[in-house]
Amino acid sequence: MIHFFKRKFGLLMVCLLLSVFPMTVYAEDNTGTYVSGTKINRVGVAGMTPEEAKAMVESFYNGTYNLTIRGKDQKEAVIQGKDIGYHVALTGDLTGILTKQNEEGRISGPSVDHSYELSMTAAYDEAALADKLASLPMVTQATDTSDAYISAYQEGAGFTIVPEVQGTEIDMEKLTAAVKEALGAGSQELDLGQKECYVTIQTYADNEMLVKQCEAMNRSASMNVTYLMGSEKEVLEGPVIASWIVAGNGEQVTVDREKAAAYVRDLAAKYDTAGTTRTFHTSRGTDVALTGPYGWKIDQAAETEALIGAILAGESLEREPVYSSTAASRDGNDYGTTYVEADIAAQHVYFYQDGQLVWDSPCVTGNLSKNYGTPDGIYGLYYKQQDKVLRGPKQADGTYEYESPVKYWMPFNGGIGFHDANWRSKFGGEIYKTNGSHGCVNLPPEKAKILYDYLYKNVPVICHS
Repeated sequence: MIHFFKRKFGLLMVCLLLSVFPMTVYAEDNTGTYVSGTKINRVGVAGMTPEEAKAMVESFYNGTYNLTIRGKDQKEAVIQGKDIGYHVALTGDLTGILTKQNEEGRISGPSVDHSYELSMTAAYDEAALADKLASLPMVTQATDTSDAYISAYQEGAGFTIVPEVQGTEIDMEKLTAAVKEALGAGSQELDLGQKECYVTIQTYADNEMLVKQCEAMNRSASMNVTYLMGSEKEVLEGPVIASWIVAGNGEQVTVDREKAAAYVRDLAAKYDTAGTTRTFHTSRGTDVALTGPYGWKIDQAAETEALIGAILAGESLEREPVYSSTAASRDGNDYGTTYVEADIAAQHVYFYQDGQLVWDSPCVTGNLSKNYGTPDGIYGLYYKQQDKVLRGPKQADGTYEYESPVKYWMPFNGGIGFHDANWRSKFGGEIYKTNGSHGCVNLPPEKAKILYDYLYKNVPVICHS
């Protein structure tokens, strides 16, 4: 009796449940078509064969497909498939879906999900798509996004940090990739925010490196570089320096090398004397115009590097330029008051020390008849050396044109220099016109020794005729 009662009670409960919750599934008989509610790639294909379903899905995408793109500020745009030549080919296993439905008893109804996503290949006109994307309102009406950056220099304010701005600017590379992904999948909607298609801020105003860089730029812009040019001074002021400097990588400051080099070039043009024409007052009381390699000459490449280094250090300083050649004086005549004068026309050499004549001697200079004349000019003594053998050009037989041992050798112009000439018994007069040297200034041995003791490296040597 108890068993019978339990069975009756169970049947009663089943009946009650069926009356309250009716069945929401049922079976369909036609095994050659998809069951009710079947969707493939969001297109309804219920009651169709796999071939019919393929045609239906492809027809939908090839004829009526649209992609809705949603962006910030409620901006929305639609790309119509026909505008970009959009068409697809369904490549997934349509038959496999039907087989699965049949194996599972072809159950359908509101509570059964028969939505499937199959792979498909999409093709479209790349150029048409690019044009379409470029004309989207979220692209054409976007506001710029910009990182924080250091402003141009302003008098009284210096360099300042301009804050970042988050706009609605689209990253076209990311937009294109996201749209192509959606087209490939046949998606009908695309949210640009979810796909991170917007340009994002990379550097904020409180960025530590940016702050330090701005501080470094302001230090350089507030310094002065004072060049000491004898009794004169050239001051490179902060506002000029500020126009040369820009932000570099990280915390670094970059100096415009061309502008620094141009400043050094102007400095050299104003103050260099080497190679320029200068007036020399001779021992005979006349004035002659002479040029020559002796004088001040700024090493422009080295000084440009030194100047850039000083600017990057950010400390005001006084300095002299880096010179490739120097002279005796920055004020007045650069050769100063201590120099050797070789008067070629008079065939006489003088040595002045602090403006006073302390030594002189007759000489023999280059042979005019053989075009060996000693050149005019202002030179600096290279060095001095005792017991030197002077040799002429090497000849075909391996011997030298001449070999002349000298006790005192003092070169100042290539292979031309002062030296003793013990082979001569006379000096001065007109010997040089027909029996002169190969260009050197020959001196009596006893006179050469005294001059040798007076001279030193780079002492000015002034030759004039």
